[in-house]
Amino acid sequence: MTHGLVAAKLGFGGAAIGNLYRPVGDDAARATIDAAWGRGIRRFDTAPHYGFGLSERRLGDALADLDPGQHAFVSTKVGRVLRPAPGRDLSTERQGFVSPEPVESAFDYSRGGVLASFDASRRRLRRDRIDLLLAHDLGAMTHGTDAPAQMATFLDGGYPAMRELRDAGTVGAIGIGVNEIAVCEELLDRIDLDVILLAGRYSLLEQAALDTLLPRCSAMGVQVIVGGPYNSGILASGTGPDARYNYETPSAEVTRRVDAIAAICTRHGVPMAAAALQFPMAHPAVTAVIPGMADPAEVTQAVTLATLPLPAALWTDLIDAGLIRADAPVPKETA
Repeated sequence: MTHGLVAAKLGFGGAAIGNLYRPVGDDAARATIDAAWGRGIRRFDTAPHYGFGLSERRLGDALADLDPGQHAFVSTKVGRVLRPAPGRDLSTERQGFVSPEPVESAFDYSRGGVLASFDASRRRLRRDRIDLLLAHDLGAMTHGTDAPAQMATFLDGGYPAMRELRDAGTVGAIGIGVNEIAVCEELLDRIDLDVILLAGRYSLLEQAALDTLLPRCSAMGVQVIVGGPYNSGILASGTGPDARYNYETPSAEVTRRVDAIAAICTRHGVPMAAAALQFPMAHPAVTAVIPGMADPAEVTQAVTLATLPLPAALWTDLIDAGLIRADAPVPKETA
């Protein structure tokens, strides 16, 4: 895989500029988007849920200046609508975000909910056409026992609406943005998808997607975008006291595996974060990897990590140690 191909697969995850877990000012968010644009990133992913419209608004304002010809690839999501949140303390965390927007998100996979959400997203993003529209967070991991009812609403209402938007040309492609493999398999059995955004489920720590999902996507021509390549940061910063694995405290087994991966990376003189970012890019079904970027320094770091030459022996050692699967495609060594 050449540096150019690696760089082309690097996208911008927009949750952080929606004030994920902590406030980020408008100027700081703009500087982050400017840095991404300046480093050649042209794929941007956001959602109404990210800061309750804040991420979309910030991205739309920035791209209106940076990309007046609308050449960037922009994806957003449906499945949640924004509703007034009167009386809420807007300075504290709500649904994971510290947002000044006086609304909160609520699930709505109905036809009306999808169309209303899409229209509002277009206004915030200041774009007539959205390149990719994803149904957000379907599945049991998010909805528990309510998952079948939410799925029925989506299949009966929201999904046909998404197809109509694609057929009309106001959306370039449609798909799902989820955190679990099972719902991907279920929906591939039932409907036509162009893209799956799979967060945290194909990484140096998780490769169950190799069993059936990724081969199936390759055979069907369904593109895969990988989110969460660091599994909530543990594959970037290691197993310190504040480490999180998929938003939770890591188990002893996960800690052991991360430490073992880190030791092999250290032996080869490469940052573990570079291996974590480049690993999913090597799979032929994966068209993009979209780490979150919270400030210009993280943009610069992501670009550096995505293009850093990694020795072939690194992957051999990880496979021999049983830390990644032998059938996982790995990046080819570059000069």
